[in-house]
Amino acid sequence: MHQASGMAVPDTVAEMCRPRTTAVLVYDAQAGILAHVRDRDRLVQQIGAVLQAARAAGVAVLYVRHVSLPLSHMGVAALRTAMAWQRKSRPDEVTQAFPPDAPQTQIVEELAPSAGEPVFDKLGMSALVGTPVEAVLRDRGVTTVVLVGAVLEIGIEPTARHAADLGFLPVVVEEACGVVDAEAAQRSIASLDYSLLSYRCSTEDVLHAFEQ
Repeated sequence: MHQASGMAVPDTVAEMCRPRTTAVLVYDAQAGILAHVRDRDRLVQQIGAVLQAARAAGVAVLYVRHVSLPLSHMGVAALRTAMAWQRKSRPDEVTQAFPPDAPQTQIVEELAPSAGEPVFDKLGMSALVGTPVEAVLRDRGVTTVVLVGAVLEIGIEPTARHAADLGFLPVVVEEACGVVDAEAAQRSIASLDYSLLSYRCSTEDVLHAFEQ
């Protein structure tokens, strides 16, 4: 750990993930999303291990989940996004993919929030746009955001970038982040590494850090 201007500046991921200044953000661990990731069961196991360790160490755990608006309230960007993801050529062909109360929108039972852990709904890719996540993290004095969930190459990468821009230290737990397209996921990891603003580690690394 370095010292600068009266502050402790972490040198390693283990030092970044001190329980008192860390939060785990579980990204889109939803039935309709985890159904599409590679090796779902192993991913759930890895995320579960991080959650168990975080809860034991008193690390804050927050969830975000993706929801979609009713068709009557989708704007230009929402309709274009729905057309792209649903492979439709016309706006009147899209459906509301993730209604808030639909089964596919719910957090999977194996990774359900523990008592008091909040679940924030989002419409976009970054977990920090249009949600109270940033306010909650700052109010708790969090400096490091540990990212787990799905999907790495779709929503976790932009969340890590956004977190870095807001002055947090984003740590991507690679084994605990679901992947749909392996090549796209590798491009995301390479891009995050190149930026030098995001960090990554194994599940084992973060478990050891939480034991400090």
